[in-house]
Amino acid sequence: MDLDEDEDGFLSFRKLLDKGAAMVKDGDRNFIDAKIDENALASLLFTSGTTENSKAVMLSHKNICSNLIAMCQMVYIDDKDTFLSVLPLHHTYECTCGFLCQIYRGSTIAYCEGLRHIVKNLRESKTTVMLGVPLIFESIYRQIWHHASKDPGMARKLKLGIKISNLLKKVNIDITKKLFAVIHENFGGHLRLFISGAAGIDPMVAKGFRDIGIKLIQGYGLTECSPILAVNRDVDFKDDAAGIPMPNVEIRIDSPNKEGVGEIIAKGPNVMLGYFENPEANKHAFKDGWFFTGDLGYIDNDGFLHITGRKKDVIVTKNGKNIYPEEIEKLLNRSPYIKESLVYGKTDKTDGDVVVSAVIVPDMDYIKEEFSKKTLSQEEIYSLISKEVKAVNKSLVTYKYIKDFTLRETEFAKTTTKKIKRYMEKVN
Repeated sequence: MDLDEDEDGFLSFRKLLDKGAAMVKDGDRNFIDAKIDENALASLLFTSGTTENSKAVMLSHKNICSNLIAMCQMVYIDDKDTFLSVLPLHHTYECTCGFLCQIYRGSTIAYCEGLRHIVKNLRESKTTVMLGVPLIFESIYRQIWHHASKDPGMARKLKLGIKISNLLKKVNIDITKKLFAVIHENFGGHLRLFISGAAGIDPMVAKGFRDIGIKLIQGYGLTECSPILAVNRDVDFKDDAAGIPMPNVEIRIDSPNKEGVGEIIAKGPNVMLGYFENPEANKHAFKDGWFFTGDLGYIDNDGFLHITGRKKDVIVTKNGKNIYPEEIEKLLNRSPYIKESLVYGKTDKTDGDVVVSAVIVPDMDYIKEEFSKKTLSQEEIYSLISKEVKAVNKSLVTYKYIKDFTLRETEFAKTTTKKIKRYMEKVN
């Protein structure tokens, strides 16, 4: 398409800019001098609906702009950056952090042709920064090691290179881009940062990318907060934390237990006006000026926020022990034989206590490739996954053990940011 002319029903952005410049030159300043009510409703967005039906969130100009300004104080972005956009624009995470932020900072945006084309598009666009969700980054990381494992010599070289690189970093020598040049070139040779959001990422994946010279940081937020509340910085981070509160944002833990875990509540200029025509939901969401997120977590001694899970999803045993499904799901999903999992509490018929159960989707493509000389029966696949479950149990305290699991052929229903819609899964 000719960017200088209107064509096939599309308006040329360049032509519109020229028209606007001409209007200003002729004295028309209506747009420039327009009064903006910073507290007026500017955007109506729906929550992702992972645990219940979606609600319409009202965001103002002030909500969105304050989040943009604060975000760019935490993570450096400039006009030399090229972002690869892979998430839907109607989601507040991508809209604020992957679209409006780039306009604000003068960055370039390249649009992905589809999830299966991410690596190719990274290479073609010479991307420097990419926003994504854990599923995307975990998949890319898994593929790196999967390709390396096909050649034992390559896998050994990769492991040795990481050891050497990490030793040199202790004396402030960084040769990761030279040691892992093949990987960097495969991503276009310019990639400097991955940013993960929408859910917690496995800390091993964040560290794994950094080991090969690609920084990955994660943040935490909600549609109701425009969306970011806390974020790690590329110079100040913890892989197992959601980050530190954004400038002008207050975060507290409401009614913490003896481990310091409680509901995360927040206050700041980025917090929404409220839910559209939903007074009952607003009544539950706001108390004494604080927004109650519905997420559980704690703040460590360094001020980093850690997310343990959704309040509605926590499994509580008869003796009062709290079990967070997301923690166990991350461990299960590290297995190359497991594509995804959903952990939940089930009442034991013998003693009435709640036990940890799981629904697991095996990665059949990987299993078929690994056992290419033999077609595994359903019993053999179950036995294979059972070994992985037992390995996970060994890393858990006894009351968190997965006592029961079932296999599922199809993937779980997900939101547009690839989070499982738990409320749609009939498990009990």
